[in-house]
Amino acid sequence: MKKTGNSLYPEDWKKVAEKDWSRVKVMLGEEDAEAAGYFLQQALEKHLKAFLLQHGWKLKKIHTLHTLLDDALKYDQTLESFSELCERVSGYYFSDRYPQLIASGLTCEDIKKDMEEAQQFIKVMFGEPE
Repeated sequence: MKKTGNSLYPEDWKKVAEKDWSRVKVMLGEEDAEAAGYFLQQALEKHLKAFLLQHGWKLKKIHTLHTLLDDALKYDQTLESFSELCERVSGYYFSDRYPQLIASGLTCEDIKKDMEEAQQFIKVMFGEPE
């Protein structure tokens, strides 16, 4: 397999984000909240990168949603209302990938609730009708 860099095309990032979104649903069906949360974080990260690339942002290796949101706010201040979502979902990346001393307490209901807000976030980023 030929080694290449990451795509700079927003549509490529959105396509992979949609795959991650589908994986969230699969993991919810398996009642695996941590894995569903991880894929939700991944989907939002890739949507944010697509949004930023659309605006001429230089691609960075960064995974924290609230940091990406800070960059996105330079292009659209209305995204500020999703800062708590980004902060919360950023933590899901770690809850599935690193051992913790105590259980995360994350539930499938938490993920479903965050998915609803995340859908609104994605609609605002890309100007999709409600």
